[in-house]
Amino acid sequence: MTDRLRTDVGGRIAADGEPLIVMRNVWKIFGARQAEALAALRAGAAGKREIAERFNCVVGVADVNLSVDRGEIFCVMGLSGSGKSTLVRHINRLLEPTAGEILVGGENVMAKSPADLRSLRSHKIGMVFQNFGLLPHRTVRDNVALPLEIQRASRQKRFDIAEEALEKVNLAGWGDRYCHELSGGMQQRVGLARALAADPDILLMDEPFSALDPLIRRQLQDEFLSLSTAMGKTVVFITHDLEEAVRIGDRIAVMKDGMILQVGTPEEVVTRPEHDYVRKFVADISRLNILTARSMMVPVGEHHLTEADLAALPSVRPDHVLGDLVEIAAGHSGDIAVREAGAIVGLIDRTAILNGLKRKEAS
Repeated sequence: MTDRLRTDVGGRIAADGEPLIVMRNVWKIFGARQAEALAALRAGAAGKREIAERFNCVVGVADVNLSVDRGEIFCVMGLSGSGKSTLVRHINRLLEPTAGEILVGGENVMAKSPADLRSLRSHKIGMVFQNFGLLPHRTVRDNVALPLEIQRASRQKRFDIAEEALEKVNLAGWGDRYCHELSGGMQQRVGLARALAADPDILLMDEPFSALDPLIRRQLQDEFLSLSTAMGKTVVFITHDLEEAVRIGDRIAVMKDGMILQVGTPEEVVTRPEHDYVRKFVADISRLNILTARSMMVPVGEHHLTEADLAALPSVRPDHVLGDLVEIAAGHSGDIAVREAGAIVGLIDRTAILNGLKRKEAS
């Protein structure tokens, strides 16, 4: 059965209960007349196309508000040109916003000096790119150790930490090779190991698996999920692939034209789309790994079964998904019990399972 529970790990740079990343009213407009364009947008006097025509400016991010919790994998999903890669580069201030506020660990990123920004990028935030960004003249180990070299760590410390990072991404023994000797999937593992070597609180991942073959891509998704669970990193993961976002994300933000149209869990986004664009996006996605037993069950008080009948039923946890229920229903004709903390909290019948398989249009 599917079991993707993440464990929160302490020691983050934000206090308990506070989001690790907060973006408030963030705008990014490219062009010499960005101040005029921003004023027009805020006044509702122009849209994205009009801004391009009147001011020769491009709207990259439009009034974005979001927060990312500690230990969360937060996926930002959208098609090419939606603004997702532009958005993520504001978190470590690789891009300067036209307006807005960005907090990391409760600290205002916009107020940081160049030296403080370098420290933030080298110690607190790691980044993994789609194109790997590896240095061909360096060995695999030396590529992984690059952040530590920037931090002026000793040679022995760089060696030890790089070896440990390579082991985490299943590349133990490859440290003396050069990157051109590795496959695409292995090179992406090197990029991830390099980001992990500095032990950052936050990982920014910009379509890291999109250039890979489907089989290798799925394998790396599995390895990444396992690794992120074990290490408890906070991840902002950029993707254009809804299936990938649903598979990886604790929550998903759907972007279009620089705006965030909806934020929610995979189940919320797929079953309760709040915008026509989102509804069309999710129309053909399978619900087997999205709908949970909790959302499908009837509360335990609404039944007429005896205690003996209840005890004989197969059971699942509230977080088990529709695919698990279908598998059980194939070999069992009765209800399925949902148990939490040892007690039965709900029941699921075959009708609920069949309804869950239907693609329903949101009202």
